[in-house]
Amino acid sequence: MTDLDEVSDSKPKISIVVRAYNEERFIGRLFAGLALQSRRDFEVVLVDSGSTDDTVAIARSFGARIVQIPKAEFSFGRSLNIGCATARGEILVFASAHVYPARIDWLERMVEPFDDTSVGLVYGKQRGNEITKFSEHQIFAKWFPNEPAHRQSSYFCNNANCAIRHSLWQTRPYDETLTGLEDIAWSKELKRSGIQISYASEAEVIHVHDEPWGRVRNRYRREAMALRSIEPGLRFSLIDFATLTVRTMIADSRQAARERRLRG
Repeated sequence: MTDLDEVSDSKPKISIVVRAYNEERFIGRLFAGLALQSRRDFEVVLVDSGSTDDTVAIARSFGARIVQIPKAEFSFGRSLNIGCATARGEILVFASAHVYPARIDWLERMVEPFDDTSVGLVYGKQRGNEITKFSEHQIFAKWFPNEPAHRQSSYFCNNANCAIRHSLWQTRPYDETLTGLEDIAWSKELKRSGIQISYASEAEVIHVHDEPWGRVRNRYRREAMALRSIEPGLRFSLIDFATLTVRTMIADSRQAARERRLRG
């Protein structure tokens, strides 16, 4: 019997949806963390887009339900919609295949804000580990502060560590045409309709990014393209980009110096 087989065949309260492609290096740690959670009333749905490594085998060994789609049919919104359509839970929790819970009550803290019926989306804190680039540590600290926000004023969220009501997804699926930021587009529409977004700082995960700079650059390019669609009135020139880059590099260097992390 696998760890996740403890969940009965009856409809679970929570479905954890994980999207993956060749994640054998990290996904085992995610499942190990899920097996230790204080809440047990959940299932896991893995949406795999053509992995050629042991990703699917690892997920299956932990009792996950597997949905496979061809790599050529992948989009961030499409894979998420397929996972949501397969899931049986009232609450859908999204976890990146390269995150793992920082605490055994991660899931409990993630779904707690839904006790407020006005809340439709909850997202949690993200932090890096020893292989995370210094600049990304700084981004995590800025985007995911230590203080919670039960009713957040903005529509920011991040699907690497997030949860929504299944009923809301059924009325507004994710945009399958975007090249990224499908979570931001969805939360913007949610906020516009008067539904609350909550930031649960205690629902913390460790997010492991170990990408070469080329993939990092491509990720930001995709997200910039998506942002133009989500916020068509936004204007961001090359000069704006250069100015922001220099300011960020200076700020990161100063912080690294204070933490004595600069190398001579």
